[in-house]
Amino acid sequence: QVQLVESGGGLVQAGDSLRLSCAHSGLTFSTYAMGWFRQAPGKEREFAAGISSSGGRIMYADSVKGRFTSSRDGAKKTVFLQMNSLKPEDTAVYYCAARRAADPFVYYTHYRSYDYWGQGTQVTVSS
Repeated sequence: QVQLVESGGGLVQAGDSLRLSCAHSGLTFSTYAMGWFRQAPGKEREFAAGISSSGGRIMYADSVKGRFTSSRDGAKKTVFLQMNSLKPEDTAVYYCAARRAADPFVYYTHYRSYDYWGQGTQVTVSS
């Protein structure tokens, strides 16, 4: 049984930083591409970052590029999202997602590409 568990969310002020973690169990981490998505109240789930199974290729949404950094630690079976210079518009529930990937250098940006999801962690940025 695959489980993804996010942690690290919280309430911060604009300009602060947070690091989200997504720990998994039940899958062979090195063969799964991972993604970060977020969903604000009343809005659709949107892509934030995608990282290939090798970790060698990473894509960011324009809205977070230059501020967010995603990485993965194979030994810890964890993927991270470092979020700097947070803005009020970053307020959302953040989800990590996983899908098996035959190509170690492919990342995925659409939420329908992913098979497994975590429960989400709330990030609130006050102005």
